[in-house]
Order: sequence, then structure tokens, then C-alpha cells
Amino acid sequence: MFGARWASFVRGSSGAPFALKGEIIMVTFAGFIDAGYLRAQGAEALRWHRPSVRLSAKGIVEWYEKLGDRNEGAFGHGDGDFLRAYWYDGAFDPQHERFEPQREYFNAVKQTPGIQLRLGRITDRKPKHQKPIMSALKNTAKRLGMQPDVLLAEFENQWEFKSERRQKGVDTLIALDMVRFASARIFDTAVLISGDQDLAGAVEAVQDLGCRVVIASPGTHSIARDLSSLADDIILIAEPELKKMLWRQRQVE
Repeated sequence: MFGARWASFVRGSSGAPFALKGEIIMVTFAGFIDAGYLRAQGAEALRWHRPSVRLSAKGIVEWYEKLGDRNEGAFGHGDGDFLRAYWYDGAFDPQHERFEPQREYFNAVKQTPGIQLRLGRITDRKPKHQKPIMSALKNTAKRLGMQPDVLLAEFENQWEFKSERRQKGVDTLIALDMVRFASARIFDTAVLISGDQDLAGAVEAVQDLGCRVVIASPGTHSIARDLSSLADDIILIAEPELKKMLWRQRQVE
């Protein structure tokens, strides 16, 4: 019916553009990556030491590009035409000791064709169990007739509480972009690498706008139930593919 090149562009039920190539419908899809999620769950699936794990921007783009050629049902009855991937991550404050090496890493990510970087922030806070433990030590010192400050000072010499690191604003950025791009009919299908329950509302909103949402993950157990129940399809990222999307940084001794 059509020549070797796409003969025309039409719009699907969502209004998003897709092309007809021969008898095959080409569906435009975009990737949305929660980098912290992929890093953590990928390390767990590969049984790698999490602090040493880094993401390969090139490997992730190649995974998305190949996904469009597989015709495994993720794009309905058509093949996927990969638009680009949006990478969401947390950034350290400029005063943090890891700010400069992280900035170099992010600069490399931004230079990767097919990737757009969106940054929230990383915050460190005291662990939840620190306060009750210190309170219990203080009460114990009083019962034993000791000076609480002396005991607490000695305890702090022997033990250090590690800060809990949290990403802030990443989920909000993902949700806003997914809904905004769906409203603008930029894509027909969103392929989301995340398992966070907080994104369920955004997924539902994108679907209400007529687009499909596919969830991809290294393991289905890490996808929140509310999110998996909404997904139009779920893709398990297999170990060989994960090893191309992640790499291990050598630890300096």
C-alpha cells in the first residue's frame, strides 16, 4: 500500500501522532526514568553492591530504541517509534562534597543523544531511630547514677548514625511532565521505569487523556500494587539488558 518510507502521519485515539509504514502502525512512545528506582532495583536484581552502581545513559537509550522494534504487545498492534527518554534524578547541594563529581556525571548524561535530564534534589536527614535511641541512653544513664552527657559523649565516640538520603521533587517532576506531554499529544504511549505508588495519580491522568502507560521494572515485586493495576502493560527488564543499562564503579582502596 505504502512505499518504503512513511507515506503519511495520522493521529490515534489520543490525538498523538503515529505513522503508517507499510501495513504497520508506528506508535510514538517516550520514556520516563526514575533513576533512583532503576539504580536501586537494578542493583538488587543483579546482586550488586548498591553504592557502586551507576546508570549507563547510552545503554538506557539503546534499550528504549530496541523496545520499539520488538512488537511484543507493549504498543498495541503496532511498533514503537522512540521519541526520547526523560531522566529524573536527585542532585546534591553545591556545598556537598559529592556535588562536583555528580555534576560531571550529569553533564555526561545530558550529552547523550535521546536523553533529557530533569533534576530534583537530594537531602540528608537524621535516621528516625536516632532520637529514641539517644533518649533511651539518657534515661539509662540516669537510672545507673551516671551523668547522661558523659555516657552520650562516649557513645558518640563509638558509634556514628548514618544519615538517611532522600530524593525530593523527583516524583513531582515525573508526574508533571507525563501529564503535560500527554495533554500536548507529544506521545501515544509512555514507558515508565518506576514502581512508586505516588505516580499512580499521574498514570491515571495520562490514561484519561487517551494515552497508554507501560511500566518497566527489573522486578515486578517492586512495583506498587496501585501502579501495576493501572498499567496497560508491564515489561520485566531481564538481567542481560540490565547489565547494559547499569555498570559498577570501581571502589578506590
